[in-house]
Amino acid sequence: MRHRYLKDVATLVLDADKCVGCERCVEVCPHGVFDMADHKARLAEKDFCMECGACAKNCPVSAISVDVGVGCAYAFIMGWLTGSEPSCDCSGGKDCC
Repeated sequence: MRHRYLKDVATLVLDADKCVGCERCVEVCPHGVFDMADHKARLAEKDFCMECGACAKNCPVSAISVDVGVGCAYAFIMGWLTGSEPSCDCSGGKDCC
């Protein structure tokens, strides 16, 4: 099941002019943010983006950019990876959801 995050806050940007249609972003995105149209990637559901960075890291032509490690998605991913409780506590002065 996919989840919509906060509306219009994802830092994800796709430069369709750079896209070569390799479909890697479609393959690696865990939330189905991308799909293909006319042999180019497009943002199908930008608000589903959790800013994990998999798309940008796997894009061979750097057509995708995203600020990785922002907001609550990062806190949950780091919690899963480290086995700790995820925390999206904004008291540290960092930008947070």
